[in-house]
Amino acid sequence: MGLDIRIPLGLIFLSIGGIMTAYGIFTYGDAALYERSLGVNLNLLWGGIMVVFGAIMFFVGKRQKWQDDPISPRPWERDPKVEPRH
Repeated sequence: MGLDIRIPLGLIFLSIGGIMTAYGIFTYGDAALYERSLGVNLNLLWGGIMVVFGAIMFFVGKRQKWQDDPISPRPWERDPKVEPRH
């Protein structure tokens, strides 16, 4: 089956996390925005976490498609009787 939810999920988290991180960087020194969160820049913190999570999801989804390639199987899945094609 060709549908893997990790790729679009990773892209969504990458884009939203990137927007939040950029907003957190641009408003880094503004004390009035972060007064309610005890001075912690939550946009920068959670934006960075979302970017990391999105990157992991995206690359794991891409890697899984590469590993399930039926044309060139993994070394332990090869039939020892069949000679490799070069």
